[in-house]
Amino acid sequence: MSSDFGDDVNTSNIEEPDEPTEKVKGLFRESFTVIVTALVLSVLVRTFLVQAFYVPSGSMENTLMTNDRIVVSKISTRLTGVNRQNVIVFHDPSTWLGDMPAPNPYNSVIGRALQLVGIVPANSGNDLVKRVIGVGGDTVECCDAAGHIIVNGKPLLNETYIKPGSRTDQVKFKVLVPEGSVFVMGDNRGNSQDSRFHLNLHDGMVPLKDVVGRVAVKIWPLNRMGGIER
Repeated sequence: MSSDFGDDVNTSNIEEPDEPTEKVKGLFRESFTVIVTALVLSVLVRTFLVQAFYVPSGSMENTLMTNDRIVVSKISTRLTGVNRQNVIVFHDPSTWLGDMPAPNPYNSVIGRALQLVGIVPANSGNDLVKRVIGVGGDTVECCDAAGHIIVNGKPLLNETYIKPGSRTDQVKFKVLVPEGSVFVMGDNRGNSQDSRFHLNLHDGMVPLKDVVGRVAVKIWPLNRMGGIER
């Protein structure tokens, strides 16, 4: 007697799932998810916490050398503000760089994309690195009889970060730093187009809104890796 359910049904043509193909698809989906998550996290870290830069010039020698790679802390300036002696990266506040922006070795579509996610150090050609000498409310003046910068009536006698043999008194000035701005100089005073040389543009001030963050550490070359502030 035959069954009402058709025991004699031919099942030889029913295809079984291709297990290896499903495993490959699953692996691809998992890898894609991991990569996208990593890129999103990298962008978030770069935007809000830290960012890598390269140094395009010798204006901060010997603290920072040309082509040094540095890490800038954005969160620290948000938490504690910008203080005297901090070494900061900031966007060109007006026309400091003129028509010749700093060279950018990653100036390509791929290079800019890698900068965006933080894989390679950034420098848009519009960024500078200098040391903060005066903050809001300070009076900064050049110079005493020995060539020292004067801040709030007192000469800075411990500027051990200045490049040996580099003079500070190339420009005579006396300015009051307004709130919300900083006055900056390079450690290589003889080769730094800093606040002193832009007194005709807002007295050489850098608005805090243009500050990217504080330089926290050098990461390249390896023999110079470490902190920079004393």
